[in-house]
Amino acid sequence: MIKNYLKTGWRNIIKNKGTFAVNITGLALGIASCIMIMLYVSDELSYDRFNEKADEIVRVVFRANVNGEEMKEAVVMAPVAQTLKNDLPEVIDATRLAKSFNNRLEYNGSYYGQSSLAYVDPNFFNVFTLPIIQGEQKTSLDKPNSVVISESLAKSIFGNTDPVGKTITVTNRDEQLNVSGVMKDMPKNSHFHFDLLVSTLGYEQAQKTTWMESDFFTYLVLKKGTAINTVETKLPAITKKCMGPQMMGAIGKSYEDFQKDNSLGLFLQPLTDIHLHSDFSDSTTLEQGGDIKYVYIFSAVALFMLIIACINFMNLATASASKRSKEVGIRKVLGSNKKQLIYQFLAEAFISTLLATFLAIALFSIALPFFNQLAGKEIEFSSLLKPVYVLSLLGLIILITFLAGSYPAFYLSSFNPLNALKSKFSGSGKNSGIRSGLVIFQFVISAGLILATLVVREQMNYIQNKDIGYEKNQLLVVRNTYLLKNNEDNFLDKIENDPRIANMTHSAFVPAGESDNEVGGIFLNGEFQRRMFFYNIDENYIPTMGMELLQGRNFSEEFGDESDKVIINEKAAEILGLGKNALGKTFQRDTNEGLRDITIIGVIKDFNFRSLHQEIEPLILKKNPYGGVIIRSKTADMSGIIKNLNEDWNNYYPKEALNYSVLDDSFNHTYLKERKMGTILTLFTILTIIVACLGLFGLVTFTAEQRFKEIGIRKVLGSSVSQIVTLLSKDFLKLVGISFLIAFPLSYYLMNKWLQDFAYRIEIQWWLFLLAAIITMGIAFLTIGIKSFKAASMNPIKSLKTE
Repeated sequence: MIKNYLKTGWRNIIKNKGTFAVNITGLALGIASCIMIMLYVSDELSYDRFNEKADEIVRVVFRANVNGEEMKEAVVMAPVAQTLKNDLPEVIDATRLAKSFNNRLEYNGSYYGQSSLAYVDPNFFNVFTLPIIQGEQKTSLDKPNSVVISESLAKSIFGNTDPVGKTITVTNRDEQLNVSGVMKDMPKNSHFHFDLLVSTLGYEQAQKTTWMESDFFTYLVLKKGTAINTVETKLPAITKKCMGPQMMGAIGKSYEDFQKDNSLGLFLQPLTDIHLHSDFSDSTTLEQGGDIKYVYIFSAVALFMLIIACINFMNLATASASKRSKEVGIRKVLGSNKKQLIYQFLAEAFISTLLATFLAIALFSIALPFFNQLAGKEIEFSSLLKPVYVLSLLGLIILITFLAGSYPAFYLSSFNPLNALKSKFSGSGKNSGIRSGLVIFQFVISAGLILATLVVREQMNYIQNKDIGYEKNQLLVVRNTYLLKNNEDNFLDKIENDPRIANMTHSAFVPAGESDNEVGGIFLNGEFQRRMFFYNIDENYIPTMGMELLQGRNFSEEFGDESDKVIINEKAAEILGLGKNALGKTFQRDTNEGLRDITIIGVIKDFNFRSLHQEIEPLILKKNPYGGVIIRSKTADMSGIIKNLNEDWNNYYPKEALNYSVLDDSFNHTYLKERKMGTILTLFTILTIIVACLGLFGLVTFTAEQRFKEIGIRKVLGSSVSQIVTLLSKDFLKLVGISFLIAFPLSYYLMNKWLQDFAYRIEIQWWLFLLAAIITMGIAFLTIGIKSFKAASMNPIKSLKTE
């Protein structure tokens, strides 16, 4: 019986090739999108779940609000791990990680450039599941200066030689590390990646007892079944006990007095939440994570695409009812019951869905490399062959079969045989109303996505063109000139004498991309105010960056030693309550030698030195050049300058390549996640529109066929082609227009929520709605018009010759 259903279903499909082509194309695009998004979402949700104790591990984080400064830090104080392990019975184990920067390796006279290195506690491998393939896991980090290296680094440095027992030198710190083990490369879906893990037993920072400095990423292993909220309720008392005695000496206030006007505390974050649910400052994160909002957005888009494809199937099947009414009537007269007819039509839906799935898999395999590049993923086609995905795909086929085929099956099988044989079905009435509703739903999604895409595009354009307080174009950043040591001045002189160079400054502080970071406590009249950012610069920094000095003067060698002089930004002047009278005022900075007086000699216009997701922070510029250089070119084509820099660099320091970047590229990279989101959203918007238009094209085709004779009569009576096109188009375009009333308010709400993530953002203007409406209506009219024009242009004799 099943074989007969499938055979008959296939014959009907072959008989209606046009309808089948529209259905299978729409379904294939919907299913391919679902597969792509399913693997993307699965990858995003899989972060850190490879750890055997993933559900029991939490990260300790620090949050505070101090005199208006909101602090969100993923690092905490060195003693926190051991203190919480000792004081909380719910904590089984605790371990720490401290990231190290600018690590350069040397072994046996060969140099290996920068490598990612972290200091970790000896019990690190007891907490995280990172398999050791050479050496002993339990004892690999139990000695000072012992290091476990990644498998790829071991092959790069030692080849096929056993690395255990060998010594690597970290040249920038002249630190000798003894290789005690080799671990497998850290999984891609980890929130941190390092090639070297060094024991904290030889790390001075790890021995500190202060609760006033945060340097360590700290992880706890909780007993199974422990509620995080239960543990968090105990943290304020521990914070007060440990931090209270130190606070008076650090800021001159007791813990109780401090908490009256401010708030601070430790909190716990589940390990599996780190990748998608983090909002911590960039300087205290290990790597840029994902965003749960984008997971929701792309999941919704894929789901809607699939629903639209199913709607197309339903619309076309019910619209073609009049063509199959006689078939249904004959089957019923010959003894077929409703149940058998339902099975028959579901069999047709199953065949269409199955073939669409095969086509979708082919489309997925073709599009996967492009999608990986776009989303920054490494999803492999073989992932689809995992049992969980195979079962999901089979479930999807069954779901689509019933979702897309059930309504047409029940509708067609319900025909009265007498009426069916007389073909008394016009596709109007109740079923026409349902089809209209489904068309509206399709274009609610399409118009909404078009508006969302326009909003993302406008926000990205706004970011690109916003006055950020400095001129980011034609700036080249060279980050590692300090490696030249005694030759650094000679290298800088050659740059300065290049006629293509407009200006140059010596500083490691860059307002976009990779940069040094310095934060210090600020006191006014001996009373702690808040922390502020510091930039170490020279007298050429402000002119090179194209910044505006609003008051006072720049640093100058004419004034001799200016180590106690600073330039502040407008925000710092505002927070310190100095307004426009900042020049000559003095405040104090917390240093290792105690409070130090510093005098303001200038006020600079605010500039965005952090992401536009955040408000401009108070900033203090002090004269202390070091690190690298920032070069302003006279030409936008910097390839020649870079070529000369590389040649000069190799003459001085052939051990390592010149580390440079174009500042404009670094700025754009800051918003890479949003740009990728915008590109992917645009892609899926286009696909959604294509699927919706396929359905609309099919419906117009059937409408034209149903009104075939009417069109012929109207043409004989003098109707023009444009009048007939209008006749066939107006009802569908009305439905598209109605969809705007639902799509635009909903999209406005959702995109306004997305824009809240930016401290500096656009307002959603009325013309965006108008443009979205024009685009949607234009696409719909083009789709309808092509078929309508073809129908209206036909010779009326063909439609009337049977009369």
